[in-house]
Amino acid sequence: MGRPDLSLKLVEQALPVNKHESYIYGMLAFALLELGRYVEAKEAAKKGFEIDSEDAWTHHALCHVFQYECRFKEAVQFMEECSRTWSSLSSFMYTHNWWHVALCYMEGHSPMEKVRDVYDQNIWKELERIDASPAEVYLNAVGLLLRVYLRGGINIFGDRLKILADRLTDKAFWYLEWHLDVLVLWALSCTGEVSKAEELLEGLKYRISAMTKKKQEYMQRAVLLAKALFEYGKGENERALELLGQTFDAIDYKIIGASDEQLDVFNEVWITMLLNSGQATKAIEAIEKQLKKREGTPFLWRLLEKGYSSMSRNQEAIEAGKKAESLEGAYFN
Repeated sequence: MGRPDLSLKLVEQALPVNKHESYIYGMLAFALLELGRYVEAKEAAKKGFEIDSEDAWTHHALCHVFQYECRFKEAVQFMEECSRTWSSLSSFMYTHNWWHVALCYMEGHSPMEKVRDVYDQNIWKELERIDASPAEVYLNAVGLLLRVYLRGGINIFGDRLKILADRLTDKAFWYLEWHLDVLVLWALSCTGEVSKAEELLEGLKYRISAMTKKKQEYMQRAVLLAKALFEYGKGENERALELLGQTFDAIDYKIIGASDEQLDVFNEVWITMLLNSGQATKAIEAIEKQLKKREGTPFLWRLLEKGYSSMSRNQEAIEAGKKAESLEGAYFN
């Protein structure tokens, strides 16, 4: 329900009698992360790691901290070292931790082939496991490919998006998680499965109509985001922007059941649509807002460079480009 405040209260109730259990600190760290309390989250995750260095949830929490601090190379090194302990994890947790590794490669401007290798070997391949939970694996797969698509790297992935979308026409994976449904709408409409996407969207609207009035109001943002991703997938930027409005911020859409890190991609979608629609001033404002949180992310500086260039603010575009280039060379090159 996107309520980390309530999660924190639950963890705090359980903490006093579980002080020597590693998992409680992973849970505590994640709730703190979602509330923006990163220093406390880091301390909690480290405590869990000290108790049990093989606790995957504390690995996950520490990776979140590394990503927030834009320490992408350190995050990859840490997670890949920890990955030797992940073989017994659930398919969701296993692929989600590797999803984080792939994001760190991408955000640190590593070659897109590295991201593709993680997708192939540690996400898609997981579907071969007998005990795998496909819906949760697909969540990590489609969430990663949307970011790849935004960064112009989808051609390096060959026909993987189409293969994924074909799998996601299976209604068995619909209506399980709002976050997954929103991403599936993009994948289907982007690959030409528009009628299937329309069917999924109509089903979501029907489920909303069956809710109480209070819950309908609460879930309205989820429906808007779903519609916008459907339109974006079709290339209808103007319509998608109308749905999201001029004050969009993905952080307000936690109701779909996504973390801050998972929601960030929707800010990137919105900014990209603004740039593609000639609304550079608005896009620059949004980019600068994101840079206050993640100044060390090269992709944001490239978007800023594009925004300034479209307005013929050449010197500022050059400076943004130089900043992006310095960051791109700092992580994995």
